[in-house]
Amino acid sequence: MIRFLTVFAVFLALAVASPVKAWGFYAHRITASIALENVTPETRAEIDRLLKAAPLLGTPECALETLEDASVWADCVRRDFDRWGYTAAWHYKTAPIDGEYNARQNCSGGACVNGQIERAMNVLSRRELPDNVRLEALAFLVHFTGDIHMPLHSGDKDDRGGNDRETDYGIVPSLNLHWIWDGPMAERAISSARPALVRHYTAEERAALSGGTPADWGRESWELSRTLVYPIAFDTENPAEEDLPEKTALTQEDIVAQLPALRRRVQQAGLRMANLLDEALD
Repeated sequence: MIRFLTVFAVFLALAVASPVKAWGFYAHRITASIALENVTPETRAEIDRLLKAAPLLGTPECALETLEDASVWADCVRRDFDRWGYTAAWHYKTAPIDGEYNARQNCSGGACVNGQIERAMNVLSRRELPDNVRLEALAFLVHFTGDIHMPLHSGDKDDRGGNDRETDYGIVPSLNLHWIWDGPMAERAISSARPALVRHYTAEERAALSGGTPADWGRESWELSRTLVYPIAFDTENPAEEDLPEKTALTQEDIVAQLPALRRRVQQAGLRMANLLDEALD
């Protein structure tokens, strides 16, 4: 039994330790699926129409046939550094958890996640622009709306949003805190949700979960990083005021305690995305 668990742990570590895709490939696609279930029929039809312009973007190695594809397109294209490397800073806007969150700080020229949500929204809304230009904006919009809802894209402790904190995930050793939130913990939160997160939400649910501006969403994520993510990961009530170790571990109890907040962020991302798409396209 011990040998089996050891082999399983190594296998799982190898399975999840693939190159990081911000806010997780699975979580991004789920947020897009939530959005698609909650936009108007007119918006859905316009999304389908714009997607026909995908060949004009010249990124055949990055699928762009559905809104779910669009939600991960921005991570795929930045592997082509010569064409898209400049977009790397658009995926986050971290602020130290021992300071304050300012939506415009470290965002020169709008080169941060909330700045790019606003830019993409403005471009997508301009009906006089060519379809391929608007489709690119659509893809960036849905991806960055997912990114900004991940707490470690907004708050950190001098560790690149948790990327530099070696963290054991239950029995799986030596991942990092950022990747855990991006990948295995996000997948567990989504797959264990009851009812399923992808569904049509009532007006009351949408009112409770959506609203706000990109700056508000970034501040929410920053607050979660300082009040939930770091305190649980390092078993402290005041992570902002302490020197944290470079390595830590999440127990099963730690993981379960964070799943409700993670599910809520995925729901919020999907429903806020639906609102943006309706505003721009309907």
